[in-house]
Amino acid sequence: MANLRTAQHAGPQSCLTDLPSYISGYVDGEGCFTVSIAPRPTLRVGWEVRPSLSVSQNGDRSEVLLEIQEYFGCGTIRPDRSDKTLKWEVRSLPLLLSAAIPHFERYPLRSGKQRDFELFADICRRMSRREHLHPVGLAEIVAHASRMNPSGKRGYDPAKIIQALR
Repeated sequence: MANLRTAQHAGPQSCLTDLPSYISGYVDGEGCFTVSIAPRPTLRVGWEVRPSLSVSQNGDRSEVLLEIQEYFGCGTIRPDRSDKTLKWEVRSLPLLLSAAIPHFERYPLRSGKQRDFELFADICRRMSRREHLHPVGLAEIVAHASRMNPSGKRGYDPAKIIQALR
């Protein structure tokens, strides 16, 4: 990945853009680090943990999502019917650990979303150690995930999940 790249902007001139920093800034404004936890009776602990990094953009500006996808070398771009945007998303734990997390550690976010990222990275590392497959480890992951995205909505009450694991 090149550190500097010539990029077109809204004006008639081209400028030199530090692409990795630009991507971090873009994700800081339009991205989301999420850890979804849903019941899965077939799993030993009864719950599935799904980490995801996504970035949304209006369809007429999809070139930014394509550039992000190319930079990371992974992820899918799909329509998001809930808000009629396009979304670039990575859900693969190995790809999150090998591509996304190292990037955001080297090029940190500047808003409160940095705290969400730090919790997200910790959860992904716990999952790589298979901690989510045991009640105690899963309870810690649920507690961390409940502190992420405070303005977001939750499908399941974290306290009830933790109580069910005891």
